[in-house]
Amino acid sequence: MPAPRYSNEAIETADRTALNQVIDERVRYTVRYAYEHSPFYRSWFDGNGIDPASVRNHEDLLNLPIISGKTIRANQPPGTADFLFRSVDWEEVFTIHETSGTSGTPKAFFLTWEDWERYAEKYARAFVSQGFSRGDRVVICTTYGKNVGANTMTLAARGIGMTIIPEGTCRFPVQVIERFHPTAIVGSVFKLLTLARDLSAGGIRPSESGIARLVAGGESFAPESRAYVEELWGCPVHNTYGSTEGTMCGECDRHTGLHVPEDLVHLDIYDPALKSFVPDGECGRIVLSTLIGKREHCGTLLINYDTEDSSAVISRERCACGRTHLRIMNPTRDAETFQAGGASLNRIDVERGVFQRENMEYLTGEYESFLYACGRRGETVLQVSMEVLDPAKTDRDGIRDRFIRGFIGKNPFLRKAHDEGSLTFAFRFAEPGSLEISRLAGRPKRLVDRRT
Repeated sequence: MPAPRYSNEAIETADRTALNQVIDERVRYTVRYAYEHSPFYRSWFDGNGIDPASVRNHEDLLNLPIISGKTIRANQPPGTADFLFRSVDWEEVFTIHETSGTSGTPKAFFLTWEDWERYAEKYARAFVSQGFSRGDRVVICTTYGKNVGANTMTLAARGIGMTIIPEGTCRFPVQVIERFHPTAIVGSVFKLLTLARDLSAGGIRPSESGIARLVAGGESFAPESRAYVEELWGCPVHNTYGSTEGTMCGECDRHTGLHVPEDLVHLDIYDPALKSFVPDGECGRIVLSTLIGKREHCGTLLINYDTEDSSAVISRERCACGRTHLRIMNPTRDAETFQAGGASLNRIDVERGVFQRENMEYLTGEYESFLYACGRRGETVLQVSMEVLDPAKTDRDGIRDRFIRGFIGKNPFLRKAHDEGSLTFAFRFAEPGSLEISRLAGRPKRLVDRRT
């Protein structure tokens, strides 16, 4: 029996006119529901002098104010007596979740069972678009707990007929591969690299393990690191982007951008510097709005929420896979973006330099980097520490040169900063297990600003 091409063909392949009709109907209902059920949004609409009935379509969202994580934190304890974004009675709350809290007090989110069904639908579409089908056995390496990703993927699998092996970590016994013969693994790029090393140490070549596809989620990655993981495992790596807030976009097997499930979440791109939304093709912040259908309930909904992640709309045309929902670039986190020497640099720029293919003959792929102030004229040093396979047999000069070329790439601003000396580099080659991040719990920060 051939694998299905779509999870929900009617909506995933709807033409733009029909899709916009669905979106606009859901925008109207969602806005009305927010005003009637969310204490925050009732006050928000009234305080801004906005009549909810005046919001008739998705373009009207562009005229509404933008909220942020700071807004959510200010409207929950200890800032307020209750959680003002909660939009159902406590009896309807199925689960409570929090973000990691790396940038302040964790943001609380309340999910009904309907929310879980919508979340699972988003991930099911991504899985099917990547070639998953009934009979696949999938190892989930992402953490089960307050974050929603692992649980959402597990629920999505039920509707597809996939079997889930819920490991929650990449350091699971090699016997899991040998005994259960999984066909796919979900985890971050670095978890997949760690697992490949563990398998090799156990006498199993990753490319001969029976794994037919990999899904990299949880953090953005450079094209170079994706290519290297694909080479190690001998299979494609698909990209997903999700959040507790409900973004959940998935890259299909054509790898031409991440599809946004437009009937379930609306996405616009906003430039904070310009204080305006930008046209397709231009980079900016992802601003999302929850969309729910008539008579549906939602535990925590968001309208014009600044995710603090950046991307750009690639296309709203029909993809080669047949899907019509818009596609976006692989998002990057603004918390991982810094200014140095008049240029903007992101963790992905560092990763691109590390994963130059010739470098990987000497490196494990593990790295960490730090920005330091140097001199009195505002110069910045980017110190990059890379884990090497064998310190005695490492082409240090070659790695340095290839890193700089890969890091700068075609970015004229980074090249100018480097040529003028306002951004310089320092390198450290570390033995396995000696990086600072190896001693830290949780998701490591691989680019840290240590300038005073």
